[in-house]
Amino acid sequence: MSTTTLLSYQTGDSLQQIPSYTSEPQVHEQRLALSGRFPRPSGNFVKESKNGNARLRLMAQEDDAVLPLYSSGAPVDGVIELSKTEGVSRVEVKLEGHLKLREIAEGGHSTARLCLDTRVLWIKDRENRICPDTLRFSLQIPDTFTFEEKTYPLPPTFGVKLSGLPGFTANIDYSVGAIINRPNASGPVKSKAIGLIVGTQTVATPILYYPRTHPPSPLPHPLVTTSRGFLETPEWGVHESVLYARQKGINDITVKLYIPVSRVFCISERIPFHLSISSNPISLAAFLPLSPTTHVVGRPKAMRLQLMRQSTVDVRSVVKADANREMWRVDNIGEATFRLIGDAPTWIAYSGEIHIDTSVRTAGFKAAGLSVKDCLLLSLNPFDPYKCPFSDLRQVLNVRLTTDLRSPNAADRLPSPPYVPRPQETGSRA
Repeated sequence: MSTTTLLSYQTGDSLQQIPSYTSEPQVHEQRLALSGRFPRPSGNFVKESKNGNARLRLMAQEDDAVLPLYSSGAPVDGVIELSKTEGVSRVEVKLEGHLKLREIAEGGHSTARLCLDTRVLWIKDRENRICPDTLRFSLQIPDTFTFEEKTYPLPPTFGVKLSGLPGFTANIDYSVGAIINRPNASGPVKSKAIGLIVGTQTVATPILYYPRTHPPSPLPHPLVTTSRGFLETPEWGVHESVLYARQKGINDITVKLYIPVSRVFCISERIPFHLSISSNPISLAAFLPLSPTTHVVGRPKAMRLQLMRQSTVDVRSVVKADANREMWRVDNIGEATFRLIGDAPTWIAYSGEIHIDTSVRTAGFKAAGLSVKDCLLLSLNPFDPYKCPFSDLRQVLNVRLTTDLRSPNAADRLPSPPYVPRPQETGSRA
């Protein structure tokens, strides 16, 4: 194949020939169409070197941002500003991402590279002897990464600590940095840890990466009750379990939990649900002290519906092979509130919402040796199980969370697919 017509890559002053583009139309321009994306912030995030000779300026940030924030598909646009250009021989910018697993007690660690993008912005040569004091750049955060021949979606910024013997920490970090090489500079920076040569100056900052997703469909309308209980619709999935009786004269109770069939919810909205309890009148009367709307001072509720998050770390790359393969922790990130909406001699109906903790910023993901999953946990744990007429109940339903609400104007967000139930997701008897 002939290569004579291919454009050659150039550095240095040739970069200034590239036309500049803006997200908003200028005075002489006109917008022809709007894709529905959220407008990008107009502020700058600036990180200055210790000696003040170099600044890293990142565009499209909130004015009061503590750290730069990016979502999936967003370019990392910025400028490297040099107050002193004497002696500069090379300038480059680097985007990096790592997943780090660390053993707390013994100090073992493992690092997986998630992304690495290095761009040379200027090199000193015969035609370019003086470095420009302003160098623009644009980097692209990838959508995926490959680890041990498997491809995963690029995970969000995340950190978790797992207690135990040994304990572990898992962190996903991203950073952007400028590297300025000054071979003849006085007082050069030396760092064996990051492999920089003598005379290298760096200006770097951590960045936050939160890929944006939205549910595949809006939340359905609430169910209505009839004389026989809830009137079921295709938009609501029903998940049945049994509350087994432990005393004579009392029948088992059928428990039906209704949640939207997609099982995908935004972290900023409440998760709606319905709950149906059905049996004969005697059994329902025995259940009333365990009802989720019953409050007893000094005692936790017997029946709860919670949103749980499990963070799992594969520690084989950090510790010896004969150690446990996985460690995990489970956190309660959402609690349900119940309200009674109807009853009859053979059934009781509740509706409610799960309030997701405001500290939750990321959806579930899987990245190399770290995975985060979310599920709903419906449980019945009597205060005095020996006197309780029913056995314990535990029903687990996997769900997915998204970062954004369902909106027709969310062109820059990826729809999260509906959850596909697994055969083992059923209620269990304690």
